[in-house]
Amino acid sequence: MTFDINVLIGQWPAIVSGAGVTIMIWILGTIAAAVIGFLMAVARQYGGVLIDRALGAVVAVLRGTPFLIQIFLVYYGGPFVGLELDPLPAGLIGISVYGAAYFSEIFRSGFQAVPKGHIEAGECVGLTKGQIVRRILLPEMTMLVLPPSVNMVVILMKETAVLSIITVPELTATLSAIGSQQYAFVEALSALALFYWVLVEVTGWLGNLAETKLSRFRFFNA
Repeated sequence: MTFDINVLIGQWPAIVSGAGVTIMIWILGTIAAAVIGFLMAVARQYGGVLIDRALGAVVAVLRGTPFLIQIFLVYYGGPFVGLELDPLPAGLIGISVYGAAYFSEIFRSGFQAVPKGHIEAGECVGLTKGQIVRRILLPEMTMLVLPPSVNMVVILMKETAVLSIITVPELTATLSAIGSQQYAFVEALSALALFYWVLVEVTGWLGNLAETKLSRFRFFNA
């Protein structure tokens, strides 16, 4: 048995299509997760005790259960509550909700790390809660949350492979099918590993670049 890369070259249109679906779900899911997570963090910070506890319970459940089970519940359990989704939308929703739980904790930790004196100073000059978030919390927390946020982006990228379980036509499903049809499992899985490794390295490089560019805006405590 030899390693035959030509098996994959002959299937390049399907591979490119699968890679495109993977990247699309990853990017859209990450953006949605970050936005929802940020809104959850703000709600927990300023919404009162009841909202904080309710959202805290939701976050605990999402972080305490495997993503595989969550995506099964979204796709196969949806019809029980009248929610029938195709694989692609179900996968996108699953990634977004799963990531939102983690992003909310990242942003909440960033909020709490901002010195209280800065917030009190904003309140003293008459800033509203919205203005405090925009003018004080967001600028100061950006550097604090950037490294864990990049790590979360990488995690969500890898979790896209799980979506092959519900027949989302992403790269894992595509290469698995090619490996089964052509009896080229080693070639298919090697290409899949290389694809994710390249994405991880590029994401890490972009994260380091962003951190370097933003380092001049870092806030120091006296």
